[in-house]
Amino acid sequence: MTNELSPAELGRRLEALESKLAYQEHWLDTLDQTIASQAQQLEKLERMNTLMRDRLREQQQAASDHADGGAYRLEDDLPPHY
Repeated sequence: MTNELSPAELGRRLEALESKLAYQEHWLDTLDQTIASQAQQLEKLERMNTLMRDRLREQQQAASDHADGGAYRLEDDLPPHY
């Protein structure tokens, strides 16, 4: 038995390798797009988190300022839909 392949068999193997390469390139592009999208979402969530922390800090400071006067309680605030 010989290890030499016919030109037709070499052609089929080359075509199979090219097909696999194209498939892998497609999935790499898809993964790259997904990672870029998730990075944008993460940045947005980090900005929202910072804003929420700042707002909470401001509310706590306002509650502390009013608590010193003794008349204001955080529980007395009405929810935004009232």
